Formats: sequence, C-alpha cells, structure tokens
Amino acid sequence: MAKKRVVKDYDALPEETIRQVKMKYPNGYADNLVFYTDKEGKKVSALPFEADDTYYLIRMTVLEAKRLVKDDEDYDEDGVLREDFADVEVDSEFDGQGEDDDDDISDGASDEDDHIIVTRRRDDEEEDIADDTDY
Repeated sequence: MAKKRVVKDYDALPEETIRQVKMKYPNGYADNLVFYTDKEGKKVSALPFEADDTYYLIRMTVLEAKRLVKDDEDYDEDGVLREDFADVEVDSEFDGQGEDDDDDISDGASDEDDHIIVTRRRDDEEEDIADDTDY
C-alpha cells in the first residue's frame, strides 16, 4: 500500500508528528528544505518528512524554519536539539481526531491529475482551512 502524500503547515501537525520531525532533524530544518514550483508557477519550500503511513511536505520558508528552531525550547541556542529531548514525556492534548481530512494523491502513472488540498490552521480557529496550492 502506497503512503499518503500530504502538504501541511508545521502548526497544523499533531504533537507526536512534530516530535518525530524534531528527532529526524536534530540540527534544525532550514538546511533540509526542498524547493519546487507549484501549479501556479510559484516557488515553494517545504521540509520533507516520512512517517509510517504518510509522506509529508511541511510547508515553511527558510526564515520560518530558522524561527521555529530559535523559538523552540527543545533546541539550544546553537539550534541543536537538546540531548534530553528524547527523555521528556509528552502529554499531548491532541487525540488524532480530525486528521482524516488530509487528501491523498493517487500513485497512478500520471501525476497530471494529482492534487493535494493543503490545510493551514489559523490561531483563532480550531478547524483546518483549505488552501488551493497544488503539489
């Protein structure tokens, strides 16, 4: 079975996925971004992350990637994940509900019809908001 491919904003990810992303990128995100051109010809950057059942492109700019690490207390002042991070227990409020709204991309021979509806979470709303960006 092929993995789902999803584009999401960092803030819209479940806490457990964010923990896994931090473990994969202990030296920060900015140097690991990939760049691609979307359907509208805009240059977009994202952090690739492969989970057990989903391949994520976590949309962020280089500046956002640096800010996320700088503002995250799990990273030290040099932008390196603290050694004790893996030992910290997380009591996540997120229960996983609502995560079924991610769209899949077909893995057929043609990528022309592949489309992902990207979601962004606004601070003042609890639901994900669809974005028309293609991947």
